[in-house]
Amino acid sequence: MNKGIFEKAFADNLNANFEKHAKYFGFKFYVLTDLGTIIFEVNKCLILKFDKAAITLTNHLLERALKLALIYNEAGVGPKPVENWTETFSGPSKKYNSINLGSSIEQCKKAGLLTQDEKDHLFDTIRVLMRNGFSHADPSEIVKNLPDKTPVFVGRFDKPSDIQKVNLDPKVIPAFQSLTMDGFARDFSFKYFDFVYGLLIRVDERLKCLE
Repeated sequence: MNKGIFEKAFADNLNANFEKHAKYFGFKFYVLTDLGTIIFEVNKCLILKFDKAAITLTNHLLERALKLALIYNEAGVGPKPVENWTETFSGPSKKYNSINLGSSIEQCKKAGLLTQDEKDHLFDTIRVLMRNGFSHADPSEIVKNLPDKTPVFVGRFDKPSDIQKVNLDPKVIPAFQSLTMDGFARDFSFKYFDFVYGLLIRVDERLKCLE
């Protein structure tokens, strides 16, 4: 494919979408500063309309943020002598780095880093639709509300007038699943990132209060 096609597509999306997303480059975290590079990458994906990539990377952002919140909640926030970093973070890192998203959500709620509403939304909606749907490539929840039967009309080149109606279940056919996932990603990639971005700001403020 011609390089110029990509250059034009990138430039068109950048010019069309930068202003809407520019404010998300101006984040200021007190504790969760490690998340900066991930936020930059997600936002650039959104500007360029890489919606599935944005959702998948937002999943990573969320999971990493919750684990970091638990680590800092246990290790403490604020300046620490460099010579003590290994001792300070060794235990919490080993304790939290390998836990799954459900456990991270539950433990952040118990630690007071998430409200009940935030916990419920993350566990019941985000974990099932966004994380399972894209990071685990499981479209079952996203396609479950599609009708059991969708009519498709099949024709033949050698007999143009011979049209047959066939009923298909779009929930189990990969091509229909992919189309539904594409549309879902276009509709919700930005809304999902915006939600997670706001959540991280609130969690960071709660961690700051622990100092």
